[in-house]
Amino acid sequence: MSEGMTILFAISVMLAAVGGAAVLTWFERRLLGLWQDRYGPNRLGPAGILQVVADMLKLLTKHDWTPPFADRWVFIFAPTAIVVAMLLGFAVVPFGPGLHIIDVNIGLLFFIGMTSLAVYSVLLGGLASNNKYALLGGLRSAAQMVSYEVFMGLSLMGVVMLTGSFSMQDIVEAQRGGWFCVSQFLGLFVFVIAAIAESHRLPFDLPEAEHELTAGFHTEYSGMKFAMFMLGEYLGLILVSCMITTLFFGGWLAPFGMTWLPPIVWFSIKTFLIICFFVLLRAAIPRPRYDQLMSLGWKVMLPLTLLNLVVTGAVALWMQGA
Repeated sequence: MSEGMTILFAISVMLAAVGGAAVLTWFERRLLGLWQDRYGPNRLGPAGILQVVADMLKLLTKHDWTPPFADRWVFIFAPTAIVVAMLLGFAVVPFGPGLHIIDVNIGLLFFIGMTSLAVYSVLLGGLASNNKYALLGGLRSAAQMVSYEVFMGLSLMGVVMLTGSFSMQDIVEAQRGGWFCVSQFLGLFVFVIAAIAESHRLPFDLPEAEHELTAGFHTEYSGMKFAMFMLGEYLGLILVSCMITTLFFGGWLAPFGMTWLPPIVWFSIKTFLIICFFVLLRAAIPRPRYDQLMSLGWKVMLPLTLLNLVVTGAVALWMQGA
């Protein structure tokens, strides 16, 4: 694409991601209502879709208060950081053949770097609030997200071994002979668990933990700043769903040779189904204790990632020798 088309496509992706995150707040509640046999939003507009507009108006018009005891500039910067980091992560996502903002040979490393930067937003928000509940939430977040970043990165090394590249386009093309969700099942399992912990979605939303920390790291946030934290969380959900599609489910490649739909449509369908899976986890799985979450990471996830690396490396060497 030309430079002008690339800029236009980047703006389109950004607007689609933000709009999708807004609609996802409604869709998640409707889907949870369906699975839990109760009503979701159903008053404003068809199927309650205008609830999104009502929520946006409420958050935008609500008094945007900064506590006098907070570190003002850090307090303001924290919610901005997570939104910027998540939007930058979409830069390397290939939505179809040639449909990407930028294709670099370190695209996978760039994605991991952007998700790593998101931890600073939550940690700084908790520290800058000068509130004991927010501080505990920030410290939990630092331990949880930094720990699971290790497993997230290691879980993808099997994909890199089989592909021989960190380029997202190359990873998708390498799956023409078979999606990595089969050969890298362990890597997929660990990556999904780590992605939930990284985006602190239920059941791993322990940095917030309303039942014990009131609201965790965003206890003191309201109005637009609170909306940006929530926007960052839903952008993170969409981003990791796009990455799971790209890395393990063939990206834009059609299943079983069904090429009668455009590649970007197949990519969107796969991403949508993965988002539904994440919402189903919220409806079905209870929240563990914090010590159970950390034990799961270091005692289960780490051995699984190392096992996946050893087996994948052995198979790759055997195939080269053959």
